Amino acid sequence: MAACPFATSRRGLIAGVAALAAVPGLARAATGAAQVADAPVAGAARPTDAVPPWGRHQAGIVTPRPAHGAVAAFHVLAETPADLEKLFRRLTERIVTLTRGGPVPTEDPKLPPPDSGILGPVVAPDALTITVALGDSLFADRPWLAPQKPVALQRMTRFHNDALDADLTHGDLALQLSAHSEDTVVHALRDIVKAIPDQLVLKWMQAGSVPVLPAPASGPPESARNFLGFRDGSANPDSADAGLMQRVVWVAPGDGEPAWATDGSYQAVRIIRNMVERWDRTPLGEQERILGRMKMSGAPLDNPEGDETMVPDFAADPEGRLTPLDAHIRRANPRNAGSEASLMLRRPFNYVNGVLKNGQLDQGLLFIAFQANLDRAFIAVQRRLDGEPLEEYVKPVGGGYFFALPGFLEAGGDYLGRPLIDAIAPTSQLPSQPG
Repeated sequence: MAACPFATSRRGLIAGVAALAAVPGLARAATGAAQVADAPVAGAARPTDAVPPWGRHQAGIVTPRPAHGAVAAFHVLAETPADLEKLFRRLTERIVTLTRGGPVPTEDPKLPPPDSGILGPVVAPDALTITVALGDSLFADRPWLAPQKPVALQRMTRFHNDALDADLTHGDLALQLSAHSEDTVVHALRDIVKAIPDQLVLKWMQAGSVPVLPAPASGPPESARNFLGFRDGSANPDSADAGLMQRVVWVAPGDGEPAWATDGSYQAVRIIRNMVERWDRTPLGEQERILGRMKMSGAPLDNPEGDETMVPDFAADPEGRLTPLDAHIRRANPRNAGSEASLMLRRPFNYVNGVLKNGQLDQGLLFIAFQANLDRAFIAVQRRLDGEPLEEYVKPVGGGYFFALPGFLEAGGDYLGRPLIDAIAPTSQLPSQPG
């Protein structure tokens, strides 16, 4: 096989989070490690940027978010453990190939081409990551798999303000795809759909993007703005802090989960439609009171001259004179005893789907969050948000809960999902995941 023109040092490919933060197109413009919710910086991304797929954890979770992304949910056709192992191995092979990039193979012109061709004769890595997660129904519909279901994995039930569309909700398996360009995301999804049609049937897909901003002249990097015009990710935990991520994002031994789930993470996905026409007619002051932050700077309302990195002091404002008690940031994270258990890592994208039948713009947020415990984090936060004033302007219409698989090793024939397959029918002699 010819050497890949985008190949990087093998020594660095399984270095984990530190290596991911060092990808040139994803690096922070200012001092400090890149953060998941930082807005991509104009001129920093390059097609040759490659994010290694190997490691203790899957790429695409604490990896700084590029400009484009999508979540695609599938029905899985697998009746036996052997079928599921085959699927995992095939997905792993496509992920390694797509994230590495390289020349498109040529075949007999009388046969269908092996590649869609939308990226040309040479596929650039383009910082592509593909993250694989499993849904509740994959386990529930297979008695041989049910005993290995992650403890908190469940179907996403309707909350107070939801209008869930069954065609846009749940799935046996979800792929989160992220890259610098939309075409790279589309190319990767089409490749997988073409390569594994006998085991994966697409149920729903939502694509999105985040704005690419100039590097700030001074101060910290900015979080990307959502379609309400506010910065989304201001209070995200530090994705470059490995110890914090171990507590917030990754399942650990002793968490009460099946052993195979160690180093995986729960993924909450929500397609949240924004009522942008109504929002755009709402006074600025009311918008800021609803969210709890200044719209332009992202500063908390109790420190309006600050910036989005400032932490609100709710204890000094017990009656909500500065930050209303029902403000979104106060409901989501009241910053009181016990609320730290509800931290999660958000990695969302904005979406534009055209126009609804009623003539309103179909725009909103592809909300994605990772956490070590779904009940303590996303579900607990969502219950606190029930009845908040923001509900007048947003309507969740789809999504689902999934469990992102642990990572896999480059060497020894390892593959995504191997610990789960071993838990069902132990056969592998591969080395354990690195600690």
